[in-house]
This record gives sequence, structure tokens and C-alpha cells, in this order.
Amino acid sequence: MIYFDNSATTRCSDGALKIMQEALQVNFGNPSSLHNMGYKGKDYLKTSREIIAGILKCQPKEIYFTSGGTEGNNLAIKGGVEARKRLGNHIITTKIEHASVLNPVKALEKQGFDVTYLGTDEYGVIDLEELKAAIRPDTIFVSIMMVNNEIGSLQPIEEAAKIIKAANPEIIFHVDAIQAFGKMNIIPKKMGMDILTVSGHKIHGPKGSGFIYIKDKVRVVPQILGGGHENGMRSGTENVPAIAALGVVSKEAYDNLEASRKHMYEMKFRLIEGLTAIDGVTVNGHHDENSAPQIVSVSIKGNRTRAQVMLNALQDTYGIYVSAGSACSSNKPAISETLKSIGLEKDLLERTIRFSFCPENTMEEIEEAIKAMTELVPMMVL
Repeated sequence: MIYFDNSATTRCSDGALKIMQEALQVNFGNPSSLHNMGYKGKDYLKTSREIIAGILKCQPKEIYFTSGGTEGNNLAIKGGVEARKRLGNHIITTKIEHASVLNPVKALEKQGFDVTYLGTDEYGVIDLEELKAAIRPDTIFVSIMMVNNEIGSLQPIEEAAKIIKAANPEIIFHVDAIQAFGKMNIIPKKMGMDILTVSGHKIHGPKGSGFIYIKDKVRVVPQILGGGHENGMRSGTENVPAIAALGVVSKEAYDNLEASRKHMYEMKFRLIEGLTAIDGVTVNGHHDENSAPQIVSVSIKGNRTRAQVMLNALQDTYGIYVSAGSACSSNKPAISETLKSIGLEKDLLERTIRFSFCPENTMEEIEEAIKAMTELVPMMVL
């Protein structure tokens, strides 16, 4: 079995599994309990918060644990907009955001907020001049993803932040870093971010884990109310095993960041080289380090090359697991807004698959994938 769907989810690391079992069966106390077992639970939260704060060069109090990317994005967008609604009515985002950003924004649009959706070039990158022109006196919130989950395009986050803050320092700038965290260095304060969202299961942590960075003094209205956990930002008894594991995998990712990035870029470039040599195959987005190291999006011409057919053929015949676009939304994907935004020709919109790597993948697996596609595509392109 060769698993190339790591942007959908990753294998839980051995370190994550070990500390989860410990937190589930040995030190299983509720961190709100005022006894030694509760204090041990609280220690897991403190340790993970400090690890993540160290990585992001921020204060531990600026890190709040969530159930993952979708909750984090909803909290950022709904909570951030609600905190600023008396100061304006305008939101800016992009056409290529994940559904966990686009759908909360669309819900706010139905409530009467005015939304500008930025387009992209053929590589999936926004135009900074379009962003600059879109900012208005009543703009209160901007949300731009750092790495696109379908084609791996990198957005100019630092440059965007400078434009936003020059126009109005009070505009909240949110960055979905779910496909970026663990793959690149991220310093929110240096890069001009007010809010950052991350999901644990993209970096070998468990599903149901994640965190949101909220810059000190930036007001966000809590969306889950209850006992005041996470300093009142996110009520509900903390998922201690998942949070403990999130700290472990965050440290693992950043202890090995440069070697992992180099390895994934080597795999990416070799896969692109091999696939573009096949007639009828094109690779979407940048082919160099202007894109993320872990994602390769491939479109295939032909009457029998619909994404689901290709996915099934790779799985059933070769034991290779890929994604039909993004697997994060549902098992019934709609036509990709990202692929439409980059101007992909209509016939290819449903003929695109995504390979996504992690540091555990090997060059031998890449060669197997190239061999499989070299054999499979000519049979499908009729």
C-alpha cells in the first residue's frame, strides 16, 4: 500500500499514540479537577501550549485548543466578525478557500455582510493589487489561506498583511495555515497575522485536534459557551489526549522541518518530472518552490479519466491511494472552485487528482506511482 493522501489525513505518529494512551489510561484526570490527577491533565495542556508557542514565537496565552481546522476557522471568522461588526460590514476572502472558511463567510453574507471574493492567477495565487483595491473604509475582516489544499499554491501572506495593515491596522487578518503548519516556518507576529488556525491530523496527530492562535489584544467572540475552558474562548472539557499528542507532533515536525521539506520537495519534483512526460497529463500550479512541498495536482485528458475512475484504478490495481481533488469537504465533491479560479479548461475540472506526501513517503514510492500512471493513463485516454 502506498498512501499519497496526506493532505486529507496522516498516520498518527508513534510518539502521538504513546502519549495519548498514557493520557487516556494513566493520567486521565479532568484538567479542571482540583486534585493530583487533574493537575497531571493540566500539565499536558501547559506543555503542549508552550511547545506550540515556542514554534510560533508567541505567548502561550495566545494559543487556544480546538477540535480542528473547521472549528478553528468558524471561531476565527464568526467570532472575529462579530467582535468588529459595529465598525463595518465588509469582509474579504478568496475564491479558493477551504469550505470551512467559505461556508462561514457565506453564512455571514446571508446575514447582510458584504463580501469580496478575490480571484487568482493561473497558478492559484492572489493579486496583491486586487486585494489593495478591495479594501474599503468599512472592511473589518480579511481571511486568506497560506497554502491551498488542492494545488499547493502559496499565498503572499506577509505582503498581504502589509497592505491590509497600511490601509487600516484595525482590520483583523486571519490565515488558515492548516496545510502550512509543520511544512514551513510561521511567525504570526512577524508576518502580520492576527489569527491563525491549525489542524492536528494533517501533521500526524489525531483527528479532532487543533489550535487557534489569537494575537493578544485581538478580540474574538467565543462561539461555544459553557464552563469557561481555554480562558473562556472555547468551553468544553479539553480533549487532553489529543492536545498532548498535538504538542508531540508539533515538536516532531519542527525538530525535523528542513530535512522533511527537502525530502518532500525532492519527491514532488521527481513526480512532476515523471508525470509531465506522459501524454495527456498536466500538473496544476507552480512546479517549483513557489508551491508547497507536499502537494501535486494532476489533470488528465481523455474520455475515461474522471477523477473517481482514476482514483479507483490506482487503488485497485496498484495499491496507491490518492484523492479526487480535496477529500476534506465530503465524499461527494463538487466542482472545485480552485480549479475554476486557475482557469483550468472545463473538460479537466472532473479529471483532476491530487497526490500529497508526508516525510514518511519514499522516492521508491514515487517511482512506483510514476510507473503506475505511465501504464494506466494510456489505457484511460481513449
